[in-house]
Amino acid sequence: MTTRHHEMPFGTRITPDGVDFRLWAPGCERVGLCIAAAAHEPVMPMTDCGDGWFEQSVPGVAAGTRYRFEVDDGLRVPDPVSRCNPDDVHGASEVVDPAAFHWRDAAWRGRPWDEAVVYELHVGTFSPEGTFAGVMERLDYLVDLGVTAIELMPVADFPGARNWGYDGALLFAPDSRYGRPEDLKALVQAAHAKGLMVLLDVVYNHFGPEGNYLHVYARRFFTERHHTLWGAAINFDGADSRPVRDFFIHNALYWLQEYHFDGLRLDAVHAIIDDSAKHILTELAERVHAAIGTERQVHLVLENDANEARYLGAGRYAAQWNDDIHHALHVLATGEADGYYADYVDAPIRHLGRCLTEGFAYQGEVSPYRARTARGEPSAQLPPQAFVAFLQNHDQVGNRAFGDRIGQLAPAAAVRAAAAVYLLAPAIPMLFMGEEFAAATPFQFFCDFGGELRKAVTEGRRREFRRFARFADAATQAAIPDPNDAETFRASTLDWDSLGDVGHADWLRYYRGLLHLRRDVIVPRLRGMDGQAGRFETLAPAGLRAAWRLGDGTTLHLLANLSGTAIGATAAPGKPVFALAAAAGPDVLDAWSVRWTLDDPMEAP
Repeated sequence: MTTRHHEMPFGTRITPDGVDFRLWAPGCERVGLCIAAAAHEPVMPMTDCGDGWFEQSVPGVAAGTRYRFEVDDGLRVPDPVSRCNPDDVHGASEVVDPAAFHWRDAAWRGRPWDEAVVYELHVGTFSPEGTFAGVMERLDYLVDLGVTAIELMPVADFPGARNWGYDGALLFAPDSRYGRPEDLKALVQAAHAKGLMVLLDVVYNHFGPEGNYLHVYARRFFTERHHTLWGAAINFDGADSRPVRDFFIHNALYWLQEYHFDGLRLDAVHAIIDDSAKHILTELAERVHAAIGTERQVHLVLENDANEARYLGAGRYAAQWNDDIHHALHVLATGEADGYYADYVDAPIRHLGRCLTEGFAYQGEVSPYRARTARGEPSAQLPPQAFVAFLQNHDQVGNRAFGDRIGQLAPAAAVRAAAAVYLLAPAIPMLFMGEEFAAATPFQFFCDFGGELRKAVTEGRRREFRRFARFADAATQAAIPDPNDAETFRASTLDWDSLGDVGHADWLRYYRGLLHLRRDVIVPRLRGMDGQAGRFETLAPAGLRAAWRLGDGTTLHLLANLSGTAIGATAAPGKPVFALAAAAGPDVLDAWSVRWTLDDPMEAP
């Protein structure tokens, strides 16, 4: 058995005599420590160590002790690096002994990134239990499906009982609604025992609007020199930014080392503003790879609307979520042209071909949706595995007014064809929970804020859709689910009983078949793929021919018609791998049809 502990310069440290407490509070002249176990929580003055640091050693206390800090005005606040906050974000923190959990996965070394088939899930709505244990009970199902990595939406402590996770306030504490720290560790350990990687979604561009007290006692954590959608930006590049940068770097290392996660997905890094000589994203990646070394494989993934290819590659970030491929597939399947889909309606099949073979669709071209500004950087020099492809994810479903899934928006034939394209292409595929059985349940935006914030979020959610013609009248706006209503959360919980329905079971067999085909035929040939490995041509109006030279020297061919009308197309060379809706004739490709073939130059014709 193994124990794991990530040492940090702040928070708590268990010693042979008791516990050391440390807080960075540069806005305070004095800070007190309150031990909840003591009567009336008497305040113990903490030692001012200079540069905003306060510390105090308390003998005789141990794991399980509840504590808070008292700042200048008498306000008592939780530890910003609390490992556990059982009574939500406003309550006392709990001392946790990381060595108390005995790991049994010492032999686990991770898996290569090119083997990744990612399954994104929200812990609270994935199972009826809504807990880490509820996820653990369904690991065998995911293995059988063909998944090799689960990605948890953020689990950091958020305010209230329900949240997507992107409103985290205490970034080191797993939310208590999902379970205790040891429950999350047990989930990771169980996944490893079944050969599954576990990735965690983390948010380093802002804190949630409720429950974070850093602005009270550590205003230097933020800066008015930069602004984001959430107000003053996090101070990554100004005076006193070193403790701020260390806070997030240690958070990444904490999850990877103390919880043995196999990787992190950094949310919306385009909203991280840093004018330092070394960007925080670069420093974080360097520190992570240096700390982990060669002992196991760890993968860092970005979400970056700016399409900045510079961050991707060996020793940096393994991959980026490729929104471009989703948008192109979505436009082809649904015909929608609202919002950011406007950037793809001119030639969605061309955008798709470029995504599949070069990475980004936008590599410096002007984006009409973004006020005609240039977007993206060249990406064809990167291998396809530097991009994560998907047909659904939490954003693309949940940011719709009613949380509609693709199955409610597009013909079944279109969805099957799109799935056959992205699940077998060389890029890393990612499913969103329930996609594999065409879940009928929506995934709506939900939260559980209090006071005036509750009302503001509900009104703001409905107001953001007013610019769309179909939500112009007040009655339609009022029908948009209230994010704070518990029923909105309940409606988003997967209905596992629906797998007893023939239709849902058929979808599951289809997805499972594609993923097993990927595992057996595609993945063994990916290792060693380089950039510039793909090429494509379009066949009007929505036909595509693409080819990739794989790592073993074979060539993978795709011939697809992503429209409802048959088109002319000559067959691709090689042995058949998969066919959906075979050609109606020797030079005709049926509506919504996909054909994959594999050409091995070493085999005799």
